Amino acid sequence: MRKKPFYMAIVVGIVSLLMVACGADDTAEPADAEQEEAAQDTVEEEMVETEAGGEVTVQHDLGEAVIPKNPETVVVFDFGTLDSLDRLGVEVAGVPQANVPAYLSQYEEETYANVGTLFEPDFETIYDLQPDLIIISGRTSEAYDELSDIAPTLFVGLDTENYLESFRSNMETLGEIFGKETEVEEALASLEASIEEVQQLAAEKEETGLIVLANDGNVSAYGPGSRFGVIHDEFGVTPVDENIEVSNHGQSISFEYIVEKNPDHLFVIDRGAVVQEGEETNIENELVQQTTAYEEGNIHYLTPDYWYISGGGLVSVEQMIDEMKAALQ
Repeated sequence: MRKKPFYMAIVVGIVSLLMVACGADDTAEPADAEQEEAAQDTVEEEMVETEAGGEVTVQHDLGEAVIPKNPETVVVFDFGTLDSLDRLGVEVAGVPQANVPAYLSQYEEETYANVGTLFEPDFETIYDLQPDLIIISGRTSEAYDELSDIAPTLFVGLDTENYLESFRSNMETLGEIFGKETEVEEALASLEASIEEVQQLAAEKEETGLIVLANDGNVSAYGPGSRFGVIHDEFGVTPVDENIEVSNHGQSISFEYIVEKNPDHLFVIDRGAVVQEGEETNIENELVQQTTAYEEGNIHYLTPDYWYISGGGLVSVEQMIDEMKAALQ
């Protein structure tokens, strides 16, 4: 019991020292406290940015892709996607430089790696690029597994029976991956307004249309639900024949068929103009000259770069709408 005053003195002394120390921190070093708080805020901001970077998981027709947000090195095998990324200001590292559409000719320059063709990717070149993301569509789908072994691979095919819905979904996915959600929504809103104008023109005209692909002296017809069926399904042009077989290569037809169906509008996509092989197809021959489409000056040659090579892009769809508007006015 005699030691109690001694212990009490020690305790009082320690408490006094702590109080002095705390008082000194509160008055003599305010700048250090502010710096510490600022440093903590910076760490928290960096953590938020890191979390915001993150990943985007996309379910698509060929599987699942886990993609880093804002990927830096991107390889693109779909020209519709390429024209969309170009419109959005997103850089790409590699493209298949064979048959690049004329309006995307800048991607033929040496600045961009040539990663093969749409059907035969150059796997070695792609591997050397060490891409963060590879984007493909139907023409490159056979190589999906091998490309997926190199990097996350996203398939962006179009559902021809729900063209605009699948187009919108693809664009929204690109917007999410590259942090361009606002830009994509603005572009889509503008396109949808233009589509409504085309639909109104088609409704007012109440005229029939036939879509044909000219290829090496032959012609194939496309109707609703086909790869070019957007003309009927979304733009509102009445098909001259509701029973055209849905096929990627179209239904093979004769020029007599065109005369028999006698469309008010004939929409022509010339494959030979972009692949530059085979013989030229003379659409406006003596038989076709008997049709209403010919007599009324309504044979419309659609730009194959947009319709055949790179459909489904922000630029190509915009141009497709403009061509339809011009045809129906």
